[in-house]
Amino acid sequence: MITYYENERLFKLDTPNTSYLIGIVDEENFVGHIYYGKRLLDAEASYLLRTQELPYVPSKNNRERGAFYDTFPFEYPTGGVGDYRESCLSIRTEGGHAGSMLSYVSHEIMAGKPGLTGLPATFGSDKECETLKLVCEDVYVGMQVELLYTAFSDVDVITRSVRVVNKGKEPFYLTKVYSACLDMDNRDYDMITLHGSWARERHIQRKPLGYGIQRTSSFRGESSHQEHPFLALVDRHTTQEQGEVYAMNFVYSGNFCAQAEVSQFDFVRMSMGIHQENFCWKLSPGEDFQAPEVVMVYTDQGLDAMTGTFHSLYRKHLLRGKYKDKKRPILINNWEATYFDFDTKKLLAIAREASALGIEMLVMDDGWFGNRSFDGCALGDWFVNEEKIDGGLAHLVEEVNKLGMKFGIWFEPEMISPDSALYREHPDWAIAIPGRPGTQSRQQYVLDLSRKEVVDCIYGMMSAVLRSANIEYVKWDMNRQLTDIGSAALPPDRQGELYHRYVLAVYEMQNRLIHDFPDLLLENCSGGGARFDPGMLYYSPQIWCSDDADAVERLAIQEGTALLYPLSTMGAHVSDCPNHIVGRVTPFHTRAAVALAGTFGYELDVTKIAREEREEIPRQVALYHKYNDLVREGAYYRIASYSQNHHYDCWQVVSEDKRESLVTFVQVMTRANHKSRRILLKGLDEKRRYRIYVEGQKPEREDGELVYSGDTLMKAGILVPDMLGDFQAKLIHLVAEESEKKGQVE
Repeated sequence: MITYYENERLFKLDTPNTSYLIGIVDEENFVGHIYYGKRLLDAEASYLLRTQELPYVPSKNNRERGAFYDTFPFEYPTGGVGDYRESCLSIRTEGGHAGSMLSYVSHEIMAGKPGLTGLPATFGSDKECETLKLVCEDVYVGMQVELLYTAFSDVDVITRSVRVVNKGKEPFYLTKVYSACLDMDNRDYDMITLHGSWARERHIQRKPLGYGIQRTSSFRGESSHQEHPFLALVDRHTTQEQGEVYAMNFVYSGNFCAQAEVSQFDFVRMSMGIHQENFCWKLSPGEDFQAPEVVMVYTDQGLDAMTGTFHSLYRKHLLRGKYKDKKRPILINNWEATYFDFDTKKLLAIAREASALGIEMLVMDDGWFGNRSFDGCALGDWFVNEEKIDGGLAHLVEEVNKLGMKFGIWFEPEMISPDSALYREHPDWAIAIPGRPGTQSRQQYVLDLSRKEVVDCIYGMMSAVLRSANIEYVKWDMNRQLTDIGSAALPPDRQGELYHRYVLAVYEMQNRLIHDFPDLLLENCSGGGARFDPGMLYYSPQIWCSDDADAVERLAIQEGTALLYPLSTMGAHVSDCPNHIVGRVTPFHTRAAVALAGTFGYELDVTKIAREEREEIPRQVALYHKYNDLVREGAYYRIASYSQNHHYDCWQVVSEDKRESLVTFVQVMTRANHKSRRILLKGLDEKRRYRIYVEGQKPEREDGELVYSGDTLMKAGILVPDMLGDFQAKLIHLVAEESEKKGQVE
């Protein structure tokens, strides 16, 4: 997978269908990026470095060293000495100077993939991947930089990360450390990003790439509702099925910057890493800094292929734990059912009805602890309110378990309310700037998790609750972003480390949680989907996709999320109507069809919904059990986008052996006097013949369902008749003749 050509001083990294080339040039050992794209049979491409053109290399034309720096395709560019494009690494010395330049020193090629200390990262066995460590240095600063690359043998992925070591005698300060850079020629690219806000996360945005810097970023202390740590450059003609894609995704849950810059010479620099806003990390002699990982994907087969690569990587090489490849229990969460107005009696009434309908877990959301009667108090007081939970938590859980249901619980461990016993005892435990009034959000502050005593206290309270009863699920929430960045425990020259230390502490806490409670199902949440990123998925196999569970709003949210992340990771529920956020009323079966594309559950009071809806739940439960293995493990394809056509949405999942497929079609807006829609299916075996079933609909022919070849279904398509009314959905099940399954759900 990784080869070093000593005579050419060139590294070639191969995945099944791609190659990545790095070259060492000139006597000063500059590290240059040569090529990333379709797999090459040989490595004869170093001419792409253009070192035989003006301004040549410094050893041949030192008078134009600055011009060389400003045009050379650096593998990991630094700043302050002549490259005026965006750098990946910036430092400040004790003397206040900022320039640096790296030279290659040595390298190591190793089987497998080393972990990153304190950080989430993809993983793989010695047979599944190889890693290249390029060691570079700046002798004038006493800085060593290790560039880590891992090439996978089973997916077209190369991951990158960076480790900086102070080998000198004086401290210096890192003011920017990105994790990956890609210098290449501009070929009239579009830029794809994911943007949004609370309740409308990860909407896909595509726009032409122009001159200068175009970026997506967050310095809110989390990956955020508003932007997402993902960037793709695609050919202007790229579609779902064809065209070039260069994509980066950041395995990190804090501040990030992802950007593309088109230079004066029509070169593109694509880079990704920790946002430099309020970032300054002091490195004393002998200390090191490990930057997070970037996942890079290239394909010339369009966005579906990019999506499939990300899905395969994350399923095989990022998700962990008991539930990694396992069906998740169908849960019912009491939040929209009761908000803060609940007690043991009300929860058990919901549980009894839910259990009778086939729902498998009750989750007790916000409001069970301290004196928490509304969202302005008690965060940090993680002890059970036994006036509300009459008889105690153990009693409640035992009664729920008697019904044959599992029990889950909500925490918001990173926050503290000014009105709490914890804050009254430890006001200095909140992140704050001394002497400045704190900025409240949701009437709460953020705990300073850079302090070990804070982490230990909060984790101790959480673990005590979890050990007190048979709790099998935790929803970990974070409902506000970071402001007033200051720690009472960090010295002045390390205040710029707080953002990153905070994220490291969250990772440490979650790692402790899944280590101490290995059978626990952990679902991350951040006001919905503000921290839906690969870093969080390393600790929890699912993340609450958005607080907005309206079926129509979820179409765009889940489309953007599924662009990168497996359907098994998307927390999705059937919610109450009128929807509590947008007020829309959608049919119960449509809400279920959309939620079946995720983990599936309910967010309503089953004791109060209409009888017809209550009677429909067992059928929906049966559909989940029938299709979840396929949805969780199958290949996902985007057929149509409501965000683009404004009429309907459609996606498809195909089993690995291509013997089964599920197509979900959602008619958002009905049409008057129209013929049926023709949709072209994907991913099938063209030589197999597939029987077609529509859930809830009897076969059109008495002698059996319609049967077509995969070739016909993909090239000619199927017809979906218009349905009466807006917000309607169909589930279309395809089964290859030789593997036809019995017992269809009626």
